[in-house]
Amino acid sequence: MAEIIPFKAVRPSADKVALVTTRPYDEYSAAELASWLDFNPFSFLHIVNFAYINQEKIDPIRRYQMVATKYSDFKRDGILLQDEKPAMFLYQIKTKKNNFIGILAGTSLQDYQNNVIKKHENTLQYRVENLKDYFNETRFNTEPVLMMYPDCKELQHWMTKKMLDTPLYDFSTTNRERHVVWKIDDEEELNFLKETFDKFPNLYIADGHHRSATSDLLLKENGERASDNMNYFMSYLICETKIQINEYNRLIHDLNGMESDEFLHILKKDFTVEKVHEYWKPHKKYSFGMYLDGIFYSLTLKNIPDSDNVIEHLDAQILYETILHPLLNIKDLRTDSRITYIPGNKNIVELVNKIDNGEYKVGFILYPSSIEEIKTLADNNLTMPPKSTYIEPKLRNGLIIYEFQ
Repeated sequence: MAEIIPFKAVRPSADKVALVTTRPYDEYSAAELASWLDFNPFSFLHIVNFAYINQEKIDPIRRYQMVATKYSDFKRDGILLQDEKPAMFLYQIKTKKNNFIGILAGTSLQDYQNNVIKKHENTLQYRVENLKDYFNETRFNTEPVLMMYPDCKELQHWMTKKMLDTPLYDFSTTNRERHVVWKIDDEEELNFLKETFDKFPNLYIADGHHRSATSDLLLKENGERASDNMNYFMSYLICETKIQINEYNRLIHDLNGMESDEFLHILKKDFTVEKVHEYWKPHKKYSFGMYLDGIFYSLTLKNIPDSDNVIEHLDAQILYETILHPLLNIKDLRTDSRITYIPGNKNIVELVNKIDNGEYKVGFILYPSSIEEIKTLADNNLTMPPKSTYIEPKLRNGLIIYEFQ
């Protein structure tokens, strides 16, 4: 039984929504960030990256307080508006390749604590602590947790019908995405959604494990001082069949002292190694692409693990156990400076160029994990290796804001 609730959102005025909303902050290069801040005074980046030129010199708590002040300025100036009535939102994201549709709502921290909401990734405590301090000072969150629900024809039919209504927002962005939002504040519709989700035994976090863990810590640390809103966190709920799971490909700086011929020879112990055509990507599990010295190779695992442990069957884990750790001496996938990751939605040419220009020596291309693997891990309280999946959609910052007041 999964509980969802409407909430009083803060959101941009209709005439400025395309100017206010941004891609996730960490997707901007330093040059892009400076450019957007210089020419667009309405960008939400002015809030989350206030005083960007000298921000590294500012104490974190002071910086978070400045974020809160700038956020209040946007509300005072009418750039951001607070809804008077609690609502949920139907949110469609159309990209070049995909069409995502889901519901923005509050999800229950009690469900999170009781494992009704299931996880498949570990979190880093320092990141959770830092984000908790940020939430405590700013009192808002604009990045929903991406969450999956089981296929439901009744809910899909309702969405299709709702999309015939006049939307609250309908705008395009400079990266050629279209974003359409419908407000849901009718009691009958809200009750339908609540009752539908109440029938689902579980929800699964696809992306946003640190945000959900932070919300949980925020609630616990505030104790009796916690507001009602702190009992929930904002999520984007999408059918598990509609989500897009991409791999994270790996780039390694060197071969750990080996020459290429020696490295290729050692690989043949565990893999069938074959030269393949340019820009080759694996098309099935237990198969990997490798780019080395201007040549693409396919690596096919010779012996599939004889185990019921789903982790041992994950391609990311197999790559780590057979190549990255024993051969290339990559010990910690989160912190080792010799490894870099490229999400699978990027063109493989980017990986090739980084190796051809000498920045890296070898690259590995993985086959994406499946929804079934993610759910099995979560059901068994297991976690994926770091940087195993790059999951879409990625949502706009500053579009719908959840306050902890």
